[in-house]
Amino acid sequence: MANQNNKQPLTPEQVDFEQKNQQKQELENSDKPNVLNPGDKVDGNKSLSEKEQQVAVDAPDITGDHVTVPTYFVAEDKETGEEEALHHVKDAEKISDVIRQARVDEDGNREWR
Repeated sequence: MANQNNKQPLTPEQVDFEQKNQQKQELENSDKPNVLNPGDKVDGNKSLSEKEQQVAVDAPDITGDHVTVPTYFVAEDKETGEEEALHHVKDAEKISDVIRQARVDEDGNREWR
């Protein structure tokens, strides 16, 4: 599998404003306490393009750096050519396998094998 997608939000500026507001409202809703970060929820009804835009974390960390973590890591299977959305928690082992396949050439370009 190889990650062929550059559409995923990786910086705070790339996160959809509406998504930020929706997650903030869910966290602030005291009537319906939530044990999960709203961005971590798995919704099987979402399309691949909706999943690739979903952000799990968009907040400063303990060091003060702002961290943005996509909920899904979109990877392409080299053999079938199909893209798959891997959940950053549920599919962590599979994501690690994909990352291990990455290699960098002499020019610093990542090659996927």
